[in-house]
Amino acid sequence: MSGTPVHGTWEPEPAARWEDAFLSGNGHHGALVFGDPDADRVIVTHHTLVRPDRDDGRRRPPALAAALPALQDRLLAGDTAAAEDFTDGRPLQWVRPFHPAFQLRLNRPPEGDTHDTHDARAPYRRAVDFTTGETTATRAGWTSRVFVSRADDVIVQHVTAPHLTLDLSLDPGLPGAPAGLRIGHGAVLTPEGALLTLRARYPGSDLAYTGVTLAAVTGGTVKLVPPGVLVEGATEVLLLTRVHRHTGELDTVAESRALRDLLAAPHPAPYDDLLARHLARHRTAYDRVTLDLAAEPAERALPGSALLAGAGGPALLERLFAAGRYHLLSASGLLPPRLTGLWTGDWNTAWSGAFTTNANLNLQTASAAAAALPEVTEAHAALVHRQLPDWRDNAREIFGARGAVAPSHTDGESGHTYHFSREYPLHLWTAGADWLLKPLLDHDETHGTPDPRTTAALAEVALFYEDFLRRTDDDGHLVVVPSYSPENRPGNASWGTLNAAMDLSAARHALRTAADHHPEHADRWRALAERLPAHRINADGALAEWAWPGLADTYDHRHLSHLYGVWPLEEINPYDTPDLAEAARRALALRGAENDSAHGHLHHALVAARLRDGAGVAHALDRVLGGDYFHASLMSAHYPHRDVYNADAAHALPAVLVEMLVQSTPGRLVLLPALPACCPQGELRGVRTRFGASLDLTWTADGRASARLRPERTHRIELRTPSGAEPLDLAAGEDRVISVKAR
Repeated sequence: MSGTPVHGTWEPEPAARWEDAFLSGNGHHGALVFGDPDADRVIVTHHTLVRPDRDDGRRRPPALAAALPALQDRLLAGDTAAAEDFTDGRPLQWVRPFHPAFQLRLNRPPEGDTHDTHDARAPYRRAVDFTTGETTATRAGWTSRVFVSRADDVIVQHVTAPHLTLDLSLDPGLPGAPAGLRIGHGAVLTPEGALLTLRARYPGSDLAYTGVTLAAVTGGTVKLVPPGVLVEGATEVLLLTRVHRHTGELDTVAESRALRDLLAAPHPAPYDDLLARHLARHRTAYDRVTLDLAAEPAERALPGSALLAGAGGPALLERLFAAGRYHLLSASGLLPPRLTGLWTGDWNTAWSGAFTTNANLNLQTASAAAAALPEVTEAHAALVHRQLPDWRDNAREIFGARGAVAPSHTDGESGHTYHFSREYPLHLWTAGADWLLKPLLDHDETHGTPDPRTTAALAEVALFYEDFLRRTDDDGHLVVVPSYSPENRPGNASWGTLNAAMDLSAARHALRTAADHHPEHADRWRALAERLPAHRINADGALAEWAWPGLADTYDHRHLSHLYGVWPLEEINPYDTPDLAEAARRALALRGAENDSAHGHLHHALVAARLRDGAGVAHALDRVLGGDYFHASLMSAHYPHRDVYNADAAHALPAVLVEMLVQSTPGRLVLLPALPACCPQGELRGVRTRFGASLDLTWTADGRASARLRPERTHRIELRTPSGAEPLDLAAGEDRVISVKAR
C-alpha cells in the first residue's frame, strides 16, 4: 500500500452554510461546527428533538380490520383499484419533524475594538479527525476544538488565543423556527466564568427543551451582556453544552452542578481529560475497520472539496468510506441515524427528518455487522424493541391479527402506522418488521449469541403471518393480499395489489427464521412458508416485482423493493438459485433511476455486488461520485447537485465497498465477488463475518489476493472466490491465511 489513508478531512475556509459544517456526535447530542474565527457557530441537535403537535387521535393506526375481508375479495376478483378506498378518510399526515435546538455563537469584535488582535489574512484550516470525533479550526494564534463526548454526553468546545475576547450567546434563531416558540434566556456569573441557559417551549404544548452551557474562562474578565456574556482578555474558554427535552421546568441548578463536576479536580487539563475519556469509546469503535485503496499521498492530502471536485478515484473512496463510518457511528446511540443522521440546521427538515424504514434506514445501517459497529446495531435494536407495542397495535387495528407490523415512517417516538395516502398506501406494507429485524439477526450471527429480544420479536412477526396469510389462489398457494411494493405500482394497476415480491420474500424469511429459533412452532411456520408462491419471471426475463399473473412491471423507479430476496436476504443468489439470480440481474439492468435519489443508486450497487456484477457496482458508484451528492462536510444529499441534506449516501457507501470485497453468511464466505475496475488494489482490515471470524483482505493490481481469517468458532464453511468454490475448515483461535486469484 502507498501509506496510511487519511482518517479525516479538512477545508481551507470556514463553513458558510450549515450543510458544509463539520459534524460531531455521540448518538445523543450532535454538533455542526462552522469554524469561523470571527463569528463562530456551533448548531446543537439532539435525537429527542421532534416538534410536537396537537394530537387529535389521528396518530393511531386506522381501524380497518373489519373491512379487510371485503378488500381481499375485491382484489382477488380483479378490482385493481380496490385498495384506494381502504382508509379511514384521514389526509396524509407526516410524522413529527426533527429540528435543531439552537446555535452557540462565539463572536469576536472587529480588530481595533479590543486587544484581541487577529489577522484575517493569516493561513486558515479547519479539520475533523474521524479517529477522535474532534473538529478543529485554526488561524494565527486562534484555535477552536469541538467534540461530543460519548463518555460524558456533553458537547465540548475549547477556544484559545492571546487576549481572547468573545461575545457568547445561545441563539434560537435558526431557519424555519416557529414564530410561536416561547424563548427564555438566562445568564449568570459563576466561579468558573458563566452559565448560559436557553429555554424554548413549543407552541400549544407543555413540552419544552432547555440548553445549558457552562463557560469556564482562564484569564481576563467576564461580564453579563444579555442575552449572553462578554469575555475579555482571556487566554482560553472551555464550553460544556447539553440540551434536554422535557415537560415542566428543567432543574438548571442540578444541570449546572453536573457540568461543574466534569471540571472538578484532579484534572489539570479538563479538555484533554474529557477528550481522553471520550476516546476510550469512540476511537475503539472507529479503528476496528479500515480501508486502504493505495491512493496517491498527494491526493490524500487534498481538502475534501478538492477531492469531490476532481474525477474521484481511490483517495475519494477511501475518504468517503472513513467519513461514512465516522458519521454513522456518531449518529447512533439513543437511536439509529435519521434521514439526516443526527444533524440539521433547519426546522423544515425534509421528510420530517424521520426514520424511513422501507429503504433509507435499512441502507444507512447496512454495514453495521460487517464493518464492526455494534454500537449502530444496539441503537437500531433500541428503536425496534421500544416500538414493538405500537407494532402490535398496527397488526391488530389494520389487519385484525396477532403479532407485529412495522411502520414505514417513525419519528423515533411512535411506532404507529399513520403516514399513508392513496399514492403511498404505506399502511398496506407488511414486510417492514422482517427488514428491521434482519440487521439484528446478522449481528447475532456475527457474534454467536442470539438476543432473546430479537427471537421473541421474530415470533411475533411469524404470528402475524399466521393470522394474515389466509387467502389462497386457484392452485392452493397462499396470497399476500393486500400487498404493496414500496413505493412503486404496477403499470396496469393501483398501488395496493397482490403478491409483491418483497412481501413474499419477507414472509418466507420471517417464518423460516422464526421456526429456526422456536422449535415448538417450527413445523407449523415452515409449512406456512412452503405454501407461499414462487417468484415470477416476466416476459422480459426479469424477476417480476409482483408475482401475481397479469401485473405489469414499472421499471423506472428509485426503489428496488422486489430484489429484497437478493439483498439484504440471501434467498436469491448466484450459487444456490442461479436461474432466479439471472432473472434478478435482468431486473436490475432494466431498472431506471427515476429521480436520481442517492439511496436508489447505492441500493443498486448493493444488489449488483450480491449478483457478482462489478460493472454494475462501478456504474452505481460513478453516478453518485459524479453527481455532486456530497457537501464539503462529506455528509451527502438526497438528489444531485447537493439538493436536500440527507445521510443515505454517506452512511450506505461503506456497505457497498465492503460488499463488493467480502460477503458472508453463517455457512459461506465470498471473497472479491464484485471488484470494480476503479479499485485495482487495496486492503480491507477488521471486517467481521457472520460465521464468527474477523478478516483482513489484501488484493493487488496483478490479480493476486490474500485473506487472513481469525475465527472465534470452529466451523466448516464454503469458500467462494473468482476461481470457484471449496470447503474450508476453521478452528477457533487458529488464524487461517488464504491465497486466491483476484480476477
